[in-house]
Amino acid sequence: MPLTATATTQAKPKEKPYKLFDEKGMFLLVHPNGSKYWRLKYRIAGKEKLLALGVFPETSLKEARSKRDNARKLLEHGTDPADVKRAQKAALSEATENSFEAIGREWFERKMSDKSQNHRDRTLRALEKDLFPPLGRRPITSITPPELLTALRKIENRGAVETAHRAKQTTGQIFRYAIATGRAERDPSADLKGALSSPTKKHLAAITDPREVGRLMIAIDDFQGTPTVKAALQLSPLLFCRPGELRHMEWEEINWEETQWELPAEKMKMKQPHIVPLCRQAIEILEDIHRLNGRRRYVFPSARGASRPLSENGVRTALRTMGYDNETMTPHGFRAMARTLLDEVLGFRVEWIEHQLAHAVRDANGRAYNRTTHLKQRRIMMQKWADYLDSLKLEASTPNVIAGRFGTNT
Repeated sequence: MPLTATATTQAKPKEKPYKLFDEKGMFLLVHPNGSKYWRLKYRIAGKEKLLALGVFPETSLKEARSKRDNARKLLEHGTDPADVKRAQKAALSEATENSFEAIGREWFERKMSDKSQNHRDRTLRALEKDLFPPLGRRPITSITPPELLTALRKIENRGAVETAHRAKQTTGQIFRYAIATGRAERDPSADLKGALSSPTKKHLAAITDPREVGRLMIAIDDFQGTPTVKAALQLSPLLFCRPGELRHMEWEEINWEETQWELPAEKMKMKQPHIVPLCRQAIEILEDIHRLNGRRRYVFPSARGASRPLSENGVRTALRTMGYDNETMTPHGFRAMARTLLDEVLGFRVEWIEHQLAHAVRDANGRAYNRTTHLKQRRIMMQKWADYLDSLKLEASTPNVIAGRFGTNT
């Protein structure tokens, strides 16, 4: 007599496993611990075999019978249902291993290890928030351009156009990594050129009017924050390096004898070593903060632990405290400030300025200059820049004083 749903539910465990038979070779195996397994007994090529059909109650009596009937249809055509089940399991396992998320995380670990922590965090956040939820479980070979575009549109529609473009770039890198490792044949992101809205170019706020620069320098001197943040704030206009480079400055990179800061290639955006000549004013600031932080790795350690550098919001928050919001002045704005005034007011050669900004400056043959190129001239330029800032500060504090010219047209 066939089983009923009630009999299946009410089947109680015994001291030994026992079977409750349904029909057509299917039965329910009841274990002493109370677990219940659906099984199908069948013969193929003269051998008796068992096929697992599921676990009750996750697999109901009706579902188990459906699986049984499908298996019997395969047997009618001489196909072993156990072989089909193994093949399906292997295909699912391969699809999981070659899913967009699995390959994306593998790419992240292999290709992002040398990137800055901020870049790594931003990329992983985009993957986990915007890309893995809609695409993560999909086999990477099955993702189509329209499917990828749908995921990117969701980012774009919330107003994060630049984030959508970065996400597209990231997916392209993941697909190309999959191609290189033999797990994909093409990059669907390449078909989306022009499909996203163009991001609005927004220049980071910077003060370039000499009078306002003088007032800014006074405000920096009057800042009442911690010594570490104040020192980072004071060095920002003097060195005009990238904010991340300043935050990660280490004492071992300071060459006191040569009065210069020597940055290794792995810390630089262009992956080339760089030298920042240290003016007299910068040396004085570093000597002062060395008394406080000299035994630590970072010149500007985090308040949350000396093993980490100052937060990326340290200098930005200081500027806001002084009354400078993101529409007026940003930490990155010190670079634009120096670039403009060194060229337009002090008259220094553009290639010296660009090289000091660690931009990609090349010679007539297209070769990148090395870190010591124009070092003597850049050292003079950095000192005159610091002296010029002092003169602007003096002029702002005493209106009757007129700042002199510290530049060179050489």
